[in-house]
Amino acid sequence: IMFVGEAPGADEDRQGKPFVGKSGRLLDKMLASIGLDRKNIYITNIVFWRPPGNRDPSAAELAVCLPFLERHIELICPDILVPLGGPAAKTLLGVRDGITRLRGKWYPYQTGNMAAPINALPFFHPAYLLRSPAHKRESWLDLLTIKDRLNTGG
Repeated sequence: IMFVGEAPGADEDRQGKPFVGKSGRLLDKMLASIGLDRKNIYITNIVFWRPPGNRDPSAAELAVCLPFLERHIELICPDILVPLGGPAAKTLLGVRDGITRLRGKWYPYQTGNMAAPINALPFFHPAYLLRSPAHKRESWLDLLTIKDRLNTGG
């Protein structure tokens, strides 16, 4: 499974590793709830540096990083791709809908260099879940969907 977030936060920027702050600890708990940990997954971001002031990545930053991210996904070739949050889902899937409409549904993800599409399941970003805990129930359902897909191999 490959998880793709938006951009490094302050903790990630300091340590040079993705999802090591509060949202990373929540992600670790979420993964553990379905029997996974960081040894079973791969994590990266759509932008590889922290935008100044922790702002959303600009269109120019996304355009610069996207070819590298696409190649990254091609090389990892995950069974499941999980865009974390709206910016990651919109960038990877080329859609305009927000994460609330996208989450909970499977989408095909494919680049021109891939023989077959990868199953992608957009997911609420853990930082969003920390601010909006009412959505944790939906995320639990998404985690069960991932677990089921892993168990059935489908």
